[in-house]
This record gives sequence, C-alpha cells and structure tokens, in this order.
Amino acid sequence: MNKITIGARGSKLSLAYVSKVKNLILESFKDADIHIKTIKTSGDIHQDIKISEIGGKNLFCKEIEENLIENNIDIAVHSLKDMESVEHKDLMIGAFVKRNDPRDSLVSKKIKNLSELNNSIIIGSSSRRRELQLKKINKKISVVNLRGNIDTRIQKVEEKKLDAIILAAAGIKSLKLENKIGLIFETNEMLPAVGQGIIAVQCRKNDKLISDIIKKINDRETSLCAKAERKMLQTIGGDCETAVGGLAEIHNNNLKLKAQLFSDLGDESFECEITGRDVDASYVGKAVGEKLLSLAGEKFKKK
Repeated sequence: MNKITIGARGSKLSLAYVSKVKNLILESFKDADIHIKTIKTSGDIHQDIKISEIGGKNLFCKEIEENLIENNIDIAVHSLKDMESVEHKDLMIGAFVKRNDPRDSLVSKKIKNLSELNNSIIIGSSSRRRELQLKKINKKISVVNLRGNIDTRIQKVEEKKLDAIILAAAGIKSLKLENKIGLIFETNEMLPAVGQGIIAVQCRKNDKLISDIIKKINDRETSLCAKAERKMLQTIGGDCETAVGGLAEIHNNNLKLKAQLFSDLGDESFECEITGRDVDASYVGKAVGEKLLSLAGEKFKKK
C-alpha cells in the first residue's frame, strides 16, 4: 500500500486523535504506511484573541483542509465541533470515529457544585454558549475569555489565576487528565456543542482509495448523530458567535435530538427536542433547527 499522510494540528490533543485514527486504520490495513504531518492553523497562531474576532469557527480547520485540497496530505483529522457545518465542495467527512464523552467538564480543585455557590467566581472559557449556560446555573459566575491548549488552561487554575475552567470531557479523557476534573455537567444542565466528543476523518471526494480505507473506521451511530446535529446547525445558520448546544442520541433505532439556542442578546434561551427514526437523522436535524428559529423569532437573527 502506498504511503498515507494524515494531517492535523500539532497540539497534544490533536495528536492523540491522530494516533487513534491511525491505530483504527491499521486494524483493517496492517501494512498501511502511515505518516503524520502537523499543520499550524490560524486558531493556533492567534491564541490571545477571541475566535470571533479573527474570522470564526473554521480557524482550526482551514489550513488543514487547504493541505488536503492541494494533495499535501491524504487524510485530515479534526475535532468535529471545530468544523463548519457546510464542508468545502471538494471534501467529505469519510468517517466519524465512535463518539467519546460528549459532556462539558469543570476543571477546579475546590468547586464541586455550581448551583450552590454563595460567592462570585471567575471561570475561563472562550465559548459564548458555555458562558450563557453557566449564567443560567448561577448568576454569580463571571466568565473571562480563555484560549490556548489544554495544559496551558489547566495551569491557570493550578496557579490560582482562575477559580475554574470549562473543557470538553472528551479532550481531558483523551489526554488521561481525568484527575483534574472537579465535576462533569449532565447534558440536561449544559447541552454540549454540536459534534462535541466526535473525531471527524476527512478526505477528498474524488479519492476513492482513501475514502474506502477510512470508511472502515466509521461508526454508524455516531455518523447519524453527527448528521442530525450538523443539519440543525446548518438550518439555524449559526456561526462561531451563535450560542447553541445540541446533542443527538440513538436508542432502539430512534434518534432523539435535543437543542438549545440563545437569543442574540443572550438573555433568553429556546429549547426543542424531537425524536424520529435514526435513518431520518437529517430530517430530524432540519425539523429541530426550524423549530428553534420559530421559537426565537426576531430574537435571533439567522446569519
């Protein structure tokens, strides 16, 4: 088999995801000659600026996708939640790796319950969704913008510069840092970002050899949940500043999609939950998106 080059960001977490993808491919193709190319993205370069101020969500994927389009790499590995809901016309997600824990977690040495806080606390996060969800749990919480890799963020808590930070549980678990977690939010109190906990494996649409290879590592249930969540996001026309959470789950061939959208001002939220057949994932996602737009009305402007 010819050399296969996988491209991804150079962070510890991205490399952990690449390692997982590589090992999954090797399970089916033991003689595959797999190489890894790390790519610096705009999101990695401008770590001291809010994502919304430097061009939006695709900042962690754009340069990697460009390398894929230009044939510098054969496979791109992304955190699905970093990807735009509409892909480049020449690219496709060929596999969704079985979902890790989709929930959000609080990294803190002292906080075990947010709703019972008596004093005001400062939590680091770069997500408007998380900020508004935290405010719903307890108005005493202040949120400051915090970006950077997981190690750097955790250090801020350990140096007592922040009371806590919020990170995706999937990332912490992938780096075996569970001992840093103070609490994990159940999805009924904090709905995660669309695609959270899912590794997306992307290739060129016209590359049949690679698409056939990565098809082997696709998890059907995860791919259907991802399809529903991403269709909801497409339908509402969200961008990186849109405060929206969504999670799809499958039980007995039925897919339930629950979503929460905040108003532009952030003072109201709108929830919707719809269940349909798992094979109708895209339809369920569209229905949830349309319902959220209907509930929000003029309070949310579609981008």
